[in-house]
Amino acid sequence: MFDIAHLFINSAFAQTAGTDAPGGSPSSIGMSFVPLLLIMGVFYVLLIRPQQKKLDEQNKMIKALKRGDRIVTAGGIHGKIVKLESDDQLIVEIADGVQVKVVRSTISAVAAKTEPAKESENNADKKE
Repeated sequence: MFDIAHLFINSAFAQTAGTDAPGGSPSSIGMSFVPLLLIMGVFYVLLIRPQQKKLDEQNKMIKALKRGDRIVTAGGIHGKIVKLESDDQLIVEIADGVQVKVVRSTISAVAAKTEPAKESENNADKKE
């Protein structure tokens, strides 16, 4: 009959059969960490760093919001910013006469930014 304990004991003997000392040589211990360090480096380059850049861009976008911007919330609601109430809250108009209070961190995208009025247009409006 096949005993599962023999499988583990045989593999343990196979691992120590080639070494002279029970712990192995110091260079082989150091070399065993190289693949781990390489994997950590790949994770950083491919996963962690791009996520940090995306988070920084999201924070810059949220800080740059101003009255009149058209936004999309994380829940998929489209609206126009009517008022910047506090550091973390906005009043958003989602339909004519329908305004809701929204937390800044729930804004996922800016659909359209408003352009600041140019000086020549302001002066022309004042003259008329």
